[in-house]
Amino acid sequence: MMRVWVLPVLLLLSGAVLATGLARRGDLAMAAVLLPLFVLFAGVNSPLIFPRPVPAAEAQRRSAADGRPVVYWRPGCTYCLRLRLRLRLRLRLRLGRDASRLHWVDIWRDPAGAAVVRAANGGNETVPTVVAADGPHTNPDPAWVREQLPPPT
Repeated sequence: MMRVWVLPVLLLLSGAVLATGLARRGDLAMAAVLLPLFVLFAGVNSPLIFPRPVPAAEAQRRSAADGRPVVYWRPGCTYCLRLRLRLRLRLRLRLGRDASRLHWVDIWRDPAGAAVVRAANGGNETVPTVVAADGPHTNPDPAWVREQLPPPT
């Protein structure tokens, strides 16, 4: 649980130290620009941008019931972030409140989820790995993932 917050906390602390140093030297404008950037990077790399993860067994059970794909991800993964942001933006525009229609499994929190990813990727924990009806897909295009979603009800 704690390691998912290491990068965001380090970014916040680094930004605060850098901004403080710049402000002490009298460069308030640069401090005022850099601190919000570090806060933004910390937020983007935090678990807050992703929906609450579910255990792999629960995600698989839900997926069998509703036909939605399961996305295996981990915090700090650039490709996971890309997938999440592109899906969220497109789904928000198209589907409104149904933006989080996938089942997200954090492989750092769930060893069973990490095992599924390793099985699908030849022993590597390569994420995002999306398991849809036709099997696992590693780092798929967000448009393909959108096509895998059943129509909203």
